[in-house]
Amino acid sequence: MFQIPSAIKLLAVLAATAAISGCALNPLGPPGKGPQPRPAKSAPHPADKFAWGISTAAYQYEDPAVNPGDKDYFYSDWDILVSEGKAPPKGNALYSWTQFDKDLAALKKIGVTHYRFSLSWARIEPQPGVYNEAAIRRYVGMARRLKAAGIEPVICLWHFTFPSWLYDKRNPGKSNWLHPLTRSHWNAFVDRMVRATAPYTNYYAPQNEPNGQITTAYIVGVWPPCMDLAFGHYWKAIDASTAMFRDAAARIKAIKPTAKVVSVEALPWWERAPLDPGGLIYNTMIHQNIDHLDRIYDVCDILGINYYYSQSPGPISLLAEPYRHGPNFTTMGWRINPDGLYKEIHRVAARYGKPMMITENGIAARNDAKRVWYMQNHLAAIGRAIRDGCDVRGYFAWSLADNYEWHYGYKSLFGLSHMDPKTHDRVFKPSAYKFSETIRATPTVASVTTIQPQATYQRDR
Repeated sequence: MFQIPSAIKLLAVLAATAAISGCALNPLGPPGKGPQPRPAKSAPHPADKFAWGISTAAYQYEDPAVNPGDKDYFYSDWDILVSEGKAPPKGNALYSWTQFDKDLAALKKIGVTHYRFSLSWARIEPQPGVYNEAAIRRYVGMARRLKAAGIEPVICLWHFTFPSWLYDKRNPGKSNWLHPLTRSHWNAFVDRMVRATAPYTNYYAPQNEPNGQITTAYIVGVWPPCMDLAFGHYWKAIDASTAMFRDAAARIKAIKPTAKVVSVEALPWWERAPLDPGGLIYNTMIHQNIDHLDRIYDVCDILGINYYYSQSPGPISLLAEPYRHGPNFTTMGWRINPDGLYKEIHRVAARYGKPMMITENGIAARNDAKRVWYMQNHLAAIGRAIRDGCDVRGYFAWSLADNYEWHYGYKSLFGLSHMDPKTHDRVFKPSAYKFSETIRATPTVASVTTIQPQATYQRDR
């Protein structure tokens, strides 16, 4: 998920964005480049098996396993941010590169049917046009081992980070999405990795939450290339990322026509707030949800919804976020609202009329009883949407273990397990066992509707 650490900065950005973008228009009307609204119900497929999965990301899980001076040494734009003291150090994360067997053992024990993991572009192509063939073979081996274990790999080709050679600190406006080398090298990277993994992979997500990443990078200015209120660059990055998504979708289908292309967008549920004249800030956030997806939905087989919270994007709620605690909030101050997921599923179904998966859902919580409650309530909301006729084909929990969370470092505990610091084994929390029970009890789309929320949980401050 994308995270913005400064509510005050976000508030100023949202106000400026609303004033400049003129988003007082109806946010759910058909935009110029987007789809026409569709009926709320898309045809369900009750014979399909529901995808029970877990999502992770390369940077947040993998140890580098190389040192400066090594032949395959690599560096990402986020590593540059860390070196400048603008983000917490990652260290070796969860050792998922050198000890993938730890993750695989935990996934098998939980009993998931699908596993979404990402590829590190920086690791694979540490220098322009120079590929780490051993790293490619290792990623292929991960997909092969998952498949052999009866777990369907869902490969995300890009999850937030870029190779450092695409990040020009002297010219941030021509970095990452907007670097002159990006598109050609992206297409070569996609070709190479899809061809290598295609024998073992049926699902590809070209990009993870580009809508949130671009906002955080070009408007809020806290993710590389850290540009504040750069509205022109924001729209150029939207255009560049959507063009590269469409390039990737075309290449995936050319290499493996039966593969499913999955979008993965950050889609919180936004509600109108006081002190938001004309709904300007609200409409801005609705556009953040849809502007990228409107440009790529037609080349997708499945639309992925990353949902964690709902928010009233106004001055009071944004300023209060860091201080909110108690039953209805996560440790990060995010509002827990399972009904928001239900509504977001309906909104995506109505706007796009395509099958969906919940590609990320989870909670930062110290008290694992609260995580169990959170998951149960959100699964119940999905079941309700399915009963209404919405075509939801899977649920992916974030995440397998407590991992590196960008600007929050290791403080936000999203995992179904934690890593033993000595053995590096994944030590299950009660939520992992509960998730395992749920998977075994509800293997299909039809039976997921039987899930009911847990009645109570303890406070988590």
